[in-house]
This record gives sequence, C-alpha cells and structure tokens, in this order.
Amino acid sequence: MDYKSINRQTWNQLADTGSLFARVATDEECRKPLTVLDGRGWLPPTVAGLNVLCLASGGGWQSVLYAVAGANVTVVDLSESMLALDQREGQRRGLNIRTVQASMDDLRELSDESFDIVHQPVSTCYIPDLVPMYAEIARVLKDNGIYISQHKQPASAQISHRNERHQFVIGVEYYHTGPLPKQIDDAYRESGATEYLHRLDELIGGMCRSNMALEDLREPMRADYKAAVTHYGYRGRFVPPYVRMKARRVPRTDADRSTRSETIWTP
Repeated sequence: MDYKSINRQTWNQLADTGSLFARVATDEECRKPLTVLDGRGWLPPTVAGLNVLCLASGGGWQSVLYAVAGANVTVVDLSESMLALDQREGQRRGLNIRTVQASMDDLRELSDESFDIVHQPVSTCYIPDLVPMYAEIARVLKDNGIYISQHKQPASAQISHRNERHQFVIGVEYYHTGPLPKQIDDAYRESGATEYLHRLDELIGGMCRSNMALEDLREPMRADYKAAVTHYGYRGRFVPPYVRMKARRVPRTDADRSTRSETIWTP
C-alpha cells in the first residue's frame, strides 16, 4: 500500500479504538472554546461568522470548538473514522460542520480565497512533500488570512534510541529522504503510520515561499523534570518535539489573480 492508504488505515484504527488522539471536545472546553484553541493570542477576539478550515484535523475536537465559537467550519481529513467523530459531535451539539475526506495536499473541492483561518495540528509528518500542501493552503486562504500550524521538530524525528546512560542518539541523518525507518525510541511516533522528516527549510522556508508571511513561532515545552528517565517527559528535556507557527497570507496582486503565481500548485 502507498503511504496515504497506510496512514488512512492507521488513523481509522486510532479513531475506532478510542485513542487519545481522537478525543472529542468536552463540555468544559466548549464553555471557553477560544481560550482552549488559542493559548497564545493568535486568533482574533471573535471567530463568529468567519470561515475556518480545520486541515488534517478530524476527530471532533478542533472543529467542535471553532463551531461552538460561531465559525463556519470545514474539516478536511484522510480518515473517514476521524471525520465520523466530527459529524457525530456536530449533530449531537446542533452544530453545522462540513466534512471533506481528502489529503491535506489536495484541496480541489475547496474554492480559491474562501477561508479566513486555516488551522492545522501536527500532521505534515504524514506526507513526503510540503510544497503542494502549502500551495493549496495559500490558494484557499483569503488575503491576510491566518494560518496556524504545529509540526514535529526534525531533531525529534532523528532520534533512534538511547544508549546505556539514557542519552538520546541521533541515528537518522538530517537530510534523510523517504519514509522514516522504525526506531527503538518511538516516542512521538504513531505506531503503524508512515512518517517523514521535514527540515526547517521545508517547514518554515517552504511556507514563506508559498506567499505566507511568518508572524510568530513557538516551541511548546514538553519537559517534565519529575518524570522517570523512561518517560517521554524526560525526553522533552533534551529535544523539543514540536514547533508551532502563525503565518498570514500575503495579499494578492491583480497579476496574481489573472495569471496565478508559478509557486501555486494546481492539483
């Protein structure tokens, strides 16, 4: 099977077995949706009436919180089981959530300049090439639209194992191509999924080259100084697992709209 089929099956299984990664929004979270979604102050004071794309974000959490806050929500995900959670929770709460089963790098069902916000949780590790994905995000975002995303740090993906002193060993080359090999240390890896290492040049530079301007970047702290050495919280003391970014779609010129920039990929 190709990587998309493998990852679709993996996430179907995670959703069907009640994985932590398929946890739906709680009533408590729905009472303060923007606070839960945005601990960094990146979102506008209200999203009521805005068009929001939750990209590769099925599972009934992010979509529900945006919809409760008044946004018009579309969810794109490769996994039908994850999307079923969005549909179920939307119906249960009386929310109108549109779901689209598609890959994050092929948004042909979505119109140009149709979203005010694109919000993408950790997911870019499941595709080998970010260029078409970023081009599609830039295409569907309105001028000055916000792109919020979180990604796996490349250094975290390079760790292969620990030595006898519980030191972390970089066993994957930074310029590794193709699917990541299975590792002894599988922290921050989803069992059964096909994943790829993306360098900062691809994650940050690639986004900027797709007509999106970086406005902020954070590294969520996952260090736990009370955790046992075998716990992933101990690992977080040495290598940050994630990077979060806020970017904004650079306004198009008349020439952009008439000819489409060569950097914009057409599915």
